[in-house]
Amino acid sequence: METTAIVLEQPRHIALRDVALTHPQAGQAVVDVNWSGISTGTEKMLWDGTMPTFPGMGYPLVPGYESVGRVVEAAEDCALEEGTLVFVPGARCYDDVRPLFGATAATLVVDAGKVYPVTDALGQDAVLLALAATAHHALVLGGGPLPDLIVGHGVLGRLLARIAIALGGDAPTLWEINPARLDGARGYALTNADDDDRRDYARIIDASGDVGILDLAVSRLRRRGEIVLAGFYARPLSFTFPPAFMREAQIAIAAEFQPADVRAVLELVAAGRLDLSGLISHTAPARSADTAYRTAFDDPGCTKMILDWEQDA
Repeated sequence: METTAIVLEQPRHIALRDVALTHPQAGQAVVDVNWSGISTGTEKMLWDGTMPTFPGMGYPLVPGYESVGRVVEAAEDCALEEGTLVFVPGARCYDDVRPLFGATAATLVVDAGKVYPVTDALGQDAVLLALAATAHHALVLGGGPLPDLIVGHGVLGRLLARIAIALGGDAPTLWEINPARLDGARGYALTNADDDDRRDYARIIDASGDVGILDLAVSRLRRRGEIVLAGFYARPLSFTFPPAFMREAQIAIAAEFQPADVRAVLELVAAGRLDLSGLISHTAPARSADTAYRTAFDDPGCTKMILDWEQDA
Protein backbone atom coordinates (compact mmCIF):
# COMPACT_ATOMS: atom_id res chain seq x y z
CA MET A 1 0.00 0.00 0.00
CA GLU A 2 1.08 3.55 -0.75
CA THR A 3 -0.24 7.03 -0.15
CA THR A 4 0.68 10.58 -1.06
CA ALA A 5 1.97 12.46 1.96
CA ILE A 6 3.52 15.73 3.00
CA VAL A 7 7.14 14.90 3.77
CA LEU A 8 9.65 17.20 5.43
CA GLU A 9 12.84 15.80 3.91
CA GLN A 10 14.92 18.16 6.06
CA PRO A 11 14.34 21.61 7.59
CA ARG A 12 12.74 23.98 5.05
CA HIS A 13 12.54 21.29 2.39
CA ILE A 14 9.02 20.00 1.92
CA ALA A 15 7.78 17.52 -0.66
CA LEU A 16 4.50 15.93 -1.70
CA ARG A 17 5.43 12.36 -2.56
CA ASP A 18 4.38 8.75 -2.32
CA VAL A 19 5.29 6.80 0.81
CA ALA A 20 4.71 3.19 1.85
CA LEU A 21 1.76 2.46 4.14
CA THR A 22 1.57 -0.36 6.63
CA HIS A 23 -1.22 -2.87 6.01
CA PRO A 24 -4.27 -2.55 8.27
CA GLN A 25 -4.36 -4.97 11.18
CA ALA A 26 -7.23 -6.10 13.38
CA GLY A 27 -8.91 -3.13 15.03
CA GLN A 28 -7.64 -0.68 12.42
CA ALA A 29 -9.29 1.33 9.67
CA VAL A 30 -8.22 2.92 6.41
CA VAL A 31 -9.16 6.61 6.21
CA ASP A 32 -9.20 8.77 3.09
CA VAL A 33 -8.33 12.26 4.30
CA ASN A 34 -10.38 15.29 3.25
CA TRP A 35 -8.58 18.07 5.13
CA SER A 36 -5.42 18.54 7.20
CA GLY A 37 -4.55 21.53 9.35
CA ILE A 38 -1.09 23.10 9.54
CA SER A 39 0.14 23.80 13.08
CA THR A 40 2.06 27.05 13.53
CA GLY A 41 3.53 25.74 16.79
CA THR A 42 5.14 22.33 16.70
CA GLU A 43 5.07 21.97 12.92
CA LYS A 44 6.80 25.31 12.42
CA MET A 45 9.61 24.10 14.66
CA LEU A 46 9.90 20.90 12.62
CA TRP A 47 9.89 23.05 9.49
CA ASP A 48 12.62 25.45 10.54
CA GLY A 49 14.72 22.91 12.43
CA THR A 50 14.32 24.42 15.91
CA MET A 51 12.40 21.51 17.43
CA PRO A 52 14.33 20.22 20.47
CA THR A 53 15.67 16.70 20.09
CA PHE A 54 13.51 13.95 21.58
CA PRO A 55 13.22 10.16 21.10
CA GLY A 56 12.07 9.40 17.56
CA MET A 57 12.97 12.85 16.24
CA GLY A 58 14.52 12.93 12.78
CA TYR A 59 14.00 13.49 9.06
CA PRO A 60 12.41 12.63 6.68
CA LEU A 61 9.10 12.90 8.49
CA VAL A 62 5.37 13.20 7.92
CA PRO A 63 3.94 15.95 10.16
CA GLY A 64 0.42 16.61 11.30
CA TYR A 65 -2.10 15.88 14.03
CA GLU A 66 -5.12 17.72 12.60
CA SER A 67 -6.63 15.58 9.86
CA VAL A 68 -10.25 14.76 9.07
CA GLY A 69 -11.34 12.02 6.68
CA ARG A 70 -13.75 9.22 5.97
CA VAL A 71 -13.36 5.53 6.79
CA VAL A 72 -13.15 3.56 3.53
CA GLU A 73 -12.14 0.19 4.93
CA ALA A 74 -12.56 -1.42 8.35
CA ALA A 75 -10.41 -4.41 9.28
CA GLU A 76 -11.51 -7.26 11.50
CA ASP A 77 -12.64 -6.22 15.00
CA CYS A 78 -12.71 -2.55 14.00
CA ALA A 79 -15.42 -0.58 15.80
CA LEU A 80 -15.67 2.00 13.01
CA GLU A 81 -18.11 1.66 10.14
CA GLU A 82 -17.23 2.48 6.56
CA GLY A 83 -18.41 5.97 5.67
CA THR A 84 -17.81 7.42 9.16
CA LEU A 85 -16.18 10.86 9.21
CA VAL A 86 -13.37 10.91 11.80
CA PHE A 87 -10.87 13.32 13.32
CA VAL A 88 -7.35 11.85 13.29
CA PRO A 89 -4.90 13.36 15.84
CA GLY A 90 -1.86 11.55 14.43
CA ALA A 91 -0.90 8.32 12.70
CA ARG A 92 1.98 5.85 12.73
CA CYS A 93 1.42 3.94 9.52
CA TYR A 94 4.53 4.34 7.38
CA ASP A 95 7.34 1.99 6.46
CA ASP A 96 9.91 4.45 5.14
CA VAL A 97 9.43 7.83 6.91
CA ARG A 98 9.05 8.97 10.52
CA PRO A 99 5.55 9.85 11.77
CA LEU A 100 5.94 13.22 13.53
CA PHE A 101 3.01 13.33 14.00
CA GLY A 102 2.05 11.55 10.88
CA ALA A 103 -1.48 12.57 9.87
CA THR A 104 -0.85 14.84 6.87
CA ALA A 105 -1.38 12.35 4.07
CA ALA A 106 -4.06 11.43 1.57
CA THR A 107 -4.72 8.03 3.14
CA LEU A 108 -4.03 6.80 6.68
CA VAL A 109 -4.15 3.51 8.53
CA VAL A 110 -5.34 4.22 12.07
CA ASP A 111 -6.29 2.43 15.27
CA ALA A 112 -10.05 2.72 15.70
CA GLY A 113 -9.66 3.62 19.35
CA LYS A 114 -7.41 6.59 18.59
CA VAL A 115 -9.68 8.54 16.27
CA TYR A 116 -12.92 10.40 16.95
CA PRO A 117 -16.13 10.17 14.91
CA VAL A 118 -17.50 13.61 14.02
CA THR A 119 -20.66 14.80 12.33
CA ASP A 120 -20.69 15.72 8.67
CA ALA A 121 -22.10 19.10 9.73
CA LEU A 122 -18.81 19.91 11.47
CA GLY A 123 -16.96 19.37 8.20
CA GLN A 124 -13.51 20.93 7.84
CA ASP A 125 -13.92 22.78 11.14
CA ALA A 126 -13.22 19.39 12.76
CA VAL A 127 -9.49 19.94 12.04
CA LEU A 128 -9.65 22.45 14.90
CA LEU A 129 -10.36 19.73 17.47
CA ALA A 130 -6.67 19.34 18.35
CA LEU A 131 -6.32 23.04 19.14
CA ALA A 132 -9.68 23.10 20.90
CA ALA A 133 -8.65 20.13 23.04
CA THR A 134 -5.32 21.85 23.78
CA ALA A 135 -7.26 24.91 24.90
CA HIS A 136 -9.59 22.82 27.07
CA HIS A 137 -6.62 21.07 28.68
CA ALA A 138 -5.06 24.41 29.64
CA LEU A 139 -8.35 25.77 30.96
CA VAL A 140 -9.04 22.88 33.34
CA LEU A 141 -5.41 22.31 34.34
CA GLY A 142 -5.10 21.80 38.09
CA GLY A 143 -8.75 22.62 38.69
CA GLY A 144 -7.98 26.33 38.96
CA PRO A 145 -10.35 29.15 38.05
CA LEU A 146 -11.09 29.97 34.45
CA PRO A 147 -8.81 32.73 33.13
CA ASP A 148 -9.65 36.39 33.29
CA LEU A 149 -6.81 37.25 30.86
CA ILE A 150 -5.62 35.40 27.74
CA VAL A 151 -2.53 36.59 25.86
CA GLY A 152 -2.62 36.10 22.10
CA HIS A 153 -5.51 36.26 19.63
CA GLY A 154 -4.46 33.53 17.27
CA VAL A 155 -6.68 30.48 16.88
CA LEU A 156 -5.58 29.00 20.22
CA GLY A 157 -6.35 32.25 22.05
CA ARG A 158 -9.74 32.52 20.39
CA LEU A 159 -10.55 28.93 21.28
CA LEU A 160 -9.45 29.48 24.88
CA ALA A 161 -11.90 32.38 25.12
CA ARG A 162 -14.77 30.55 23.42
CA ILE A 163 -14.34 27.43 25.52
CA ALA A 164 -13.96 29.40 28.77
CA ILE A 165 -17.31 31.04 28.04
CA ALA A 166 -18.83 27.69 27.01
CA LEU A 167 -17.72 26.25 30.37
CA GLY A 168 -19.70 28.95 32.16
CA GLY A 169 -16.92 31.43 32.87
CA ASP A 170 -17.09 35.19 32.57
CA ALA A 171 -15.81 36.59 29.30
CA PRO A 172 -12.02 37.01 29.63
CA THR A 173 -9.94 39.90 28.36
CA LEU A 174 -7.64 39.10 25.43
CA TRP A 175 -4.42 40.88 24.55
CA GLU A 176 -3.11 41.14 21.00
CA ILE A 177 -0.55 43.46 19.39
CA ASN A 178 -0.63 42.16 15.81
CA PRO A 179 -2.87 44.46 13.72
CA ALA A 180 -3.76 41.53 11.46
CA ARG A 181 -5.38 39.71 14.39
CA LEU A 182 -7.51 42.44 15.90
CA ASP A 183 -10.78 41.18 14.46
CA GLY A 184 -12.92 38.14 15.16
CA ALA A 185 -13.64 38.69 18.87
CA ARG A 186 -16.88 36.99 19.91
CA GLY A 187 -18.28 38.02 23.27
CA TYR A 188 -15.01 39.13 24.89
CA ALA A 189 -12.92 42.29 25.08
CA LEU A 190 -9.84 42.56 22.84
CA THR A 191 -7.13 45.03 23.77
CA ASN A 192 -3.38 45.17 24.44
CA ALA A 193 -1.21 45.50 27.51
CA ASP A 194 -0.52 49.21 26.99
CA ASP A 195 -4.24 50.03 27.05
CA ASP A 196 -5.02 47.76 29.99
CA ASP A 197 -4.12 49.09 33.44
CA ARG A 198 -5.52 46.17 35.43
CA ARG A 199 -3.09 44.64 37.95
CA ASP A 200 -5.20 42.02 39.71
CA TYR A 201 -5.71 39.18 37.25
CA ALA A 202 -6.23 35.88 39.05
CA ARG A 203 -5.29 33.57 36.18
CA ILE A 204 -3.48 34.45 32.97
CA ILE A 205 -3.12 31.97 30.12
CA ASP A 206 -0.45 32.70 27.54
CA ALA A 207 -1.23 31.50 24.03
CA SER A 208 1.26 33.76 22.29
CA GLY A 209 4.40 31.63 22.53
CA ASP A 210 6.34 34.79 23.43
CA VAL A 211 9.43 33.79 25.42
CA GLY A 212 9.45 37.22 27.08
CA ILE A 213 5.90 37.03 28.41
CA LEU A 214 6.58 36.14 32.05
CA ASP A 215 7.73 39.50 33.42
CA LEU A 216 4.79 41.30 31.83
CA ALA A 217 2.31 38.67 33.02
CA VAL A 218 3.70 38.70 36.57
CA SER A 219 3.27 42.48 36.72
CA ARG A 220 -0.47 42.05 36.08
CA LEU A 221 -1.13 39.27 38.58
CA ARG A 222 -2.86 39.58 41.89
CA ARG A 223 -1.15 38.03 44.90
CA ARG A 224 -0.92 34.23 44.51
CA GLY A 225 -2.22 34.50 40.97
CA GLU A 226 -1.30 31.92 38.34
CA ILE A 227 0.23 32.05 34.88
CA VAL A 228 -0.45 29.06 32.60
CA LEU A 229 1.92 28.63 29.68
CA ALA A 230 -0.16 27.14 26.87
CA GLY A 231 2.05 28.07 23.92
CA PHE A 232 5.08 26.22 22.60
CA TYR A 233 8.36 28.01 23.24
CA ALA A 234 11.40 27.63 21.00
CA ARG A 235 13.84 29.31 23.41
CA PRO A 236 14.35 29.27 27.19
CA LEU A 237 11.98 31.36 29.28
CA SER A 238 13.14 33.48 32.21
CA PHE A 239 11.67 36.00 34.60
CA THR A 240 12.78 38.56 37.17
CA PHE A 241 12.49 36.94 40.56
CA PRO A 242 11.60 39.79 43.02
CA PRO A 243 8.23 40.78 41.48
CA ALA A 244 7.20 37.12 41.25
CA PHE A 245 8.39 36.59 44.83
CA MET A 246 6.35 39.53 46.11
CA ARG A 247 3.21 38.15 44.49
CA GLU A 248 3.90 34.50 45.32
CA ALA A 249 3.21 33.91 41.64
CA GLN A 250 2.44 30.42 40.43
CA ILE A 251 3.58 29.25 37.00
CA ALA A 252 2.06 26.17 35.37
CA ILE A 253 2.76 24.49 32.04
CA ALA A 254 -0.05 22.91 30.03
CA ALA A 255 1.16 19.85 28.12
CA GLU A 256 -0.51 18.12 25.18
CA PHE A 257 -4.22 17.38 25.20
CA GLN A 258 -5.65 14.05 26.30
CA PRO A 259 -8.55 12.00 24.89
CA ALA A 260 -10.82 13.34 27.63
CA ASP A 261 -10.21 16.86 26.33
CA VAL A 262 -11.30 15.92 22.80
CA ARG A 263 -14.43 14.25 24.15
CA ALA A 264 -15.23 17.28 26.31
CA VAL A 265 -14.92 19.62 23.33
CA LEU A 266 -17.12 17.38 21.17
CA GLU A 267 -19.75 17.39 23.93
CA LEU A 268 -19.70 21.21 24.04
CA VAL A 269 -20.11 21.35 20.26
CA ALA A 270 -22.94 18.80 20.30
CA ALA A 271 -24.72 20.75 23.02
CA GLY A 272 -24.55 23.94 20.97
CA ARG A 273 -22.40 25.69 23.56
CA LEU A 274 -19.24 25.87 21.43
CA ASP A 275 -18.99 27.12 17.86
CA LEU A 276 -15.82 26.29 15.89
CA SER A 277 -16.76 28.30 12.81
CA GLY A 278 -14.98 31.37 11.51
CA LEU A 279 -11.50 30.35 12.63
CA ILE A 280 -10.06 28.94 9.39
CA SER A 281 -8.63 31.80 7.35
CA HIS A 282 -6.91 30.00 4.45
CA THR A 283 -7.40 26.83 2.41
CA ALA A 284 -5.05 25.43 -0.23
CA PRO A 285 -4.90 22.22 -2.28
CA ALA A 286 -2.40 19.70 -0.94
CA ARG A 287 -0.39 19.97 -4.17
CA SER A 288 0.41 23.57 -3.16
CA ALA A 289 1.84 22.46 0.19
CA ASP A 290 5.15 24.33 -0.09
CA THR A 291 3.41 27.67 -0.59
CA ALA A 292 0.74 26.81 1.98
CA TYR A 293 3.26 26.04 4.71
CA ARG A 294 5.18 29.24 4.06
CA THR A 295 1.96 31.25 4.19
CA ALA A 296 0.88 29.55 7.42
CA PHE A 297 4.19 30.34 9.10
CA ASP A 298 5.02 33.76 7.65
CA ASP A 299 1.74 35.58 6.95
CA PRO A 300 0.42 37.24 10.15
CA GLY A 301 -3.02 37.38 8.58
CA CYS A 302 -3.16 33.59 8.33
CA THR A 303 -4.74 32.35 11.54
CA LYS A 304 -5.33 28.79 10.28
CA MET A 305 -4.28 27.09 7.04
CA ILE A 306 -6.06 23.97 5.80
CA LEU A 307 -4.76 21.59 3.15
CA ASP A 308 -7.61 20.26 1.01
CA TRP A 309 -6.91 16.71 -0.19
CA GLU A 310 -10.23 16.48 -2.03
CA GLN A 311 -8.98 19.00 -4.61
CA ASP A 312 -6.12 16.61 -5.41
CA ALA A 313 -8.20 13.42 -5.47
